[in-house]
Amino acid sequence: MFVILLIQVIYSCSPGYISRINRTDKPDEYQSGQPDYSQLYYWAAHPDKKDPSDSISKIAVIKQRDTTVDVFFLHPTTFTDAFNGVTNADIFNDTLNAKTDYSSILYQASIFNEQNNIFAPRYRQANINMYYYSDTNLARKAFDTAYADVKNAFVHYLSLKRNKPVIIAAHSQGTQHAARLIKEFFDDKELQDKLVIAYLIGMPIPKNLYTKIKPCTDSSQTGCFVSWRTFREQYEGPEYLKLEHEVVVTNPLTWTSDTTTASKNNHLGALLYNYNKKINAPSNARIHNNILWISRPRFPGSFLYTSKNYHVGDYNLFYFNIRKDVGRRINNYLIR
Repeated sequence: MFVILLIQVIYSCSPGYISRINRTDKPDEYQSGQPDYSQLYYWAAHPDKKDPSDSISKIAVIKQRDTTVDVFFLHPTTFTDAFNGVTNADIFNDTLNAKTDYSSILYQASIFNEQNNIFAPRYRQANINMYYYSDTNLARKAFDTAYADVKNAFVHYLSLKRNKPVIIAAHSQGTQHAARLIKEFFDDKELQDKLVIAYLIGMPIPKNLYTKIKPCTDSSQTGCFVSWRTFREQYEGPEYLKLEHEVVVTNPLTWTSDTTTASKNNHLGALLYNYNKKINAPSNARIHNNILWISRPRFPGSFLYTSKNYHVGDYNLFYFNIRKDVGRRINNYLIR
């Protein structure tokens, strides 16, 4: 069934990941504490290693690869085990790492591989249950631990002195940390001028979060950020109702915050459970208050997917629109 395939591809652990486990580059010794980002093992994607972010779908035509820009990509939560007291993922968990690599890194980070060098750190992500756990202090510590790794990875990236423009891209828990990272390193800071764009997808980002960095209002802007959370049209569940502030919502079919419905004609294609098959124009899209509404996507087996929450597909449902947008933003940044 499609719903099972989609969940396995993006989030769930499945036997298929076992065959993809790579144990060859694990450090000889592992000291508890923060990862050592000078070692490639601690990167899910890195320009100096072959990894799933380098994959190019058979239907993604690349005329000439250009790597003048770096992408710092933060993957979503893949540590979805039932909570048993372990708040943060073991960065040496081979199965979990394979799950991350062949879900988010393959199906999300690969969007950026035509124009960019991709850096995606492994980090001690918080267990998914920390979002719902009653002990808020424990949950906060878990997310702080994850962010400490993200921050250290970015500090190591800066130490490489690549002096390139950078895109910050993330999804879900990754976006939570990316938003914080931008606040600490970019907003009204020296690095702000290096920011091409930030894709802060899958989490509600307040419109007034930053002092200087603003939401993008059209497809030509740079130095700004975009964000959305995807639901089926007419949905107004808890994720919509509980917000106490206005958040940024970008329509990835138009790259504006206009509430007019963008038709399927604007949709360049999705990439879902088959990495080498484009799903053509599966839905329209429009902004409704704090969320993005889309018509029910149409593709083989879609009738089996009954959920109205399309969080799992925030990137993949708009794979080729985002891919095109990346190139456009880079071009505009370089000629500004």
